[in-house]
Amino acid sequence: MNNGTPVSAPPPLLLKPKEAARALSISPRKLLSLTASHQIEVVRIDRSVRYSVESLNRFIESRKSRPAR
Repeated sequence: MNNGTPVSAPPPLLLKPKEAARALSISPRKLLSLTASHQIEVVRIDRSVRYSVESLNRFIESRKSRPAR
């Protein structure tokens, strides 16, 4: 029973290329380049290319720099 309160949809598991580029604050062309060089994992469904939120998070974590001592 939702008592008239709108039920929010769960966050998407996969993002389209434009959505993934926007999430990373990079251009779709840069995302394509990173994809082509296998730096970001993709999910292929037939001819569609999608990016999992987990793979985007792994990419971000792999690019974090350590603070200088």
